[in-house]
Parts: sequence; C-alpha cells; structure tokens
Amino acid sequence: MSGFIEQYGVVWGPLLSVAQVLAFTIILSLSVAAAVLLDRKIWAAVQMRKGPNVVGAFGLLQTIADALKFFFKEIVVPAGADRILFLLAPLITLVLAFIGWAVVPVAPGWVIADLNVGILYLLAISSLGVYGIIIGGWASNSKYPFMGALRSTAQMISYEVSIGFVIVTVLLFAGSMNLSVIVEQQAGGFWNWNLLAAHALPWPMFLVMIPMAGVFFISALAETNRPPFDLPEAESELVAGYQVEYSSTPFLMYFFGEYLNIMLMCAMTTILFFGGWHPPFDFAPFTWVPPIFWFLLKLVFFFFMFAMVKALVPRYRYDQLMRLGWKIFLPTSLGAVAIVGAYITYGAN
Repeated sequence: MSGFIEQYGVVWGPLLSVAQVLAFTIILSLSVAAAVLLDRKIWAAVQMRKGPNVVGAFGLLQTIADALKFFFKEIVVPAGADRILFLLAPLITLVLAFIGWAVVPVAPGWVIADLNVGILYLLAISSLGVYGIIIGGWASNSKYPFMGALRSTAQMISYEVSIGFVIVTVLLFAGSMNLSVIVEQQAGGFWNWNLLAAHALPWPMFLVMIPMAGVFFISALAETNRPPFDLPEAESELVAGYQVEYSSTPFLMYFFGEYLNIMLMCAMTTILFFGGWHPPFDFAPFTWVPPIFWFLLKLVFFFFMFAMVKALVPRYRYDQLMRLGWKIFLPTSLGAVAIVGAYITYGAN
C-alpha cells in the first residue's frame, strides 16, 4: 500500500484537491439557492405575505426554477457595448466571490487553503471585487449603469477602510492572520473571546470590541450593497444601477456573486467575533454537537439579520452613507486600533 501511495501519490493528490474544490463549490452553490429562498421568505413574513410557495414543497424549488429560467434566456448585449468586457465583468465578480471562500474554515481542518495570511488574502480579493462592478458599468456604454458603478465602487472602497481597521483590532489580540488560529483562540466563554482573557483583558477592552462587531456588521451591509445601503441605483432613476443592461446568465452571475459575498461576510462575522465553530458554552451538551453545526447556525443567524435589516430599515441617502463611513466609522475604528494597540503594548504586561 505504501508503495502504491509513493508511486501514484503525485497523481492522486491533485485529483483529491480538485474533487475537494468541486464539492465545496457545489455545496456553496446549493447554499446560495437556499439563502435566496430564505431571504424571500423572511421578507414575505415581515410583510405578512406567503412568499414562494408553489414550485416544489413549500416553494423549495423556486430558486432553482428561477436559475434555470436565467440559463435559458437569451443573452442580450447592447449594440454600443464593449462585448468582451461586458461579458467578462460578471465572470470576474462570480469567480472572485467563489475564491474568497478558499481560506474560510467551517470546522476544524475543513478549509480549502489554510493560509497564514488568510486575512490579507481576503482583503485583496475584496479589493479586486470592485473591478467586476466598475468594468460592467463602463462596458455597458450607458450613463445609468456607469453612474451606478461609480456609486457602488465609491461605497465599497469607503467601507473597506473601516472593515480593515476593525479586522486589525482582532489581529492585534489574536497575533495571527490565519483564520483557523483566530477561531481556535476563541474557544470557551459566552462571547468566545478567551483570547482576550489570555491578555488578562479588563472590561474596558470588551467595551471596545463589542462596538467593533457592530461596525463590522454594518460595514458588511454597505460592502455588499445591501439595504439600507443599496445605492448603486439612485432613487430618481428607477433602474438597476450597474446591472441595468444585463440579462440572462450574466445577470445571474452578478446576482450569484452578490449572495456569495453576503454569506462570506456572515461567515467572517462569525469567525472574527463569535467563535467560529465553537459552541457558546464549553460544557455538555453543547460540546456534543458537531462543530460544523455551530458554524452554520451562527452564519444563518447573521444572514437572518441581513434579511431583517433589508425588511425593516429605511434607505439611506448617498450623502448620509458617505458621512457614516468617513466621519463616524473610520474615526471610531481607527480609535479602537489605537486603544487596543496601546493596551497590547503597555497594558497587557
């Protein structure tokens, strides 16, 4: 057997890696279908409607039916558009949304690439995601998608700064950019911040980190263009922002990528602030439950919060959006970095 592995391991190793990636991709795709259905059901419940309930039992196949409809519709490319870039833009968005999940651990050892610079990787992928939107808006050769792309890009870049500083506060305590390490250091305790206890954390530090979790969640809403920050489309235009010229499969790619990014932000909130796959209490029967259950439960909870915000919170004006990002979140997160850095340097000893 060992001889077989030595002889054929070079061949089977890459094949197993490819199979792992394919399985993860299929699971993510089915999860997006479930997330879209859950989103619509939550909005319907808030508005006292039934929501999807015809295609399949309880409407469970509605999302798949919608996806098939998009697949078989004709792809319409505007006559004046740059055809190559027009079709490349949604592909960029979709691919970047998928590969961002490569470093996300969902259970002990359950990660495609356990990088020591996982946080840096995610920040880089998030920054590249802007290109899919700006290229799509420009390649459409229309003022409405172009203005929508500019608004969306400015919004994403603005809130990436706040997200980056919030993540720095976590990294200062964790001492690692590896997401698995960050999760492991949060084992035990109700808020799963035992890594703070390792620094003999006083209560004021909890008062710093709790608002950072809130800033991260709200910035994630803006980063993914979710309500109340869905401002790629101006209120006076009644069009779909940078997506207005897209139909069929290219539109589906944008839509799919958006939900993948939403789920990624929910996963990052879980990993950075709420213990990842660890249970809320470190004793039986909580420890008997498989770790993947706790991760998925927390992810679904934060996705539920995303949906409830869309259903309940009024839409911001664009000037309010930018003021919140640059005049409130940026100074707050930067101040938190200074406080945490000073504590780690001078107070933890």
